[in-house]
Amino acid sequence: MITKQIIYQVDAFTSEPFKGNPAGVCILDKEMSDEWMQNIAAEMNLSETAFITGGKDEYKIRFFTPGSEIPLCGHATLSSAHIMFETGIVKKNDVITL
Repeated sequence: MITKQIIYQVDAFTSEPFKGNPAGVCILDKEMSDEWMQNIAAEMNLSETAFITGGKDEYKIRFFTPGSEIPLCGHATLSSAHIMFETGIVKKNDVITL
C-alpha cells in the first residue's frame, strides 16, 4: 500500500538554508498510529518531527525523535506554526491553540 503524505523540513532560528535547527513537520488529515509516526520520524532522521492533527479552533501536536516520542520540542513547535501560516492553514493574524 502506498501512502502519500507531505512532510516539510524547516530550518528554525535562521533565514539561511542549511543553517539553524531542522525539524520535520507533518500535518495530518486524521490521527495516525504511534508506530506510523515513529516510522516517519525515523525515516526523516531529524532530531524531531512534529505531527499536527485537528483544525479550526484547536490543534494537537505530537513530537517524535528517530527513536521515541517526546513531550515537547520548541523548535519543532515554531516550525509547525511557520508551516501552518505559510501554507494558509491558519491566517496570518490568527492565534493557534494547541
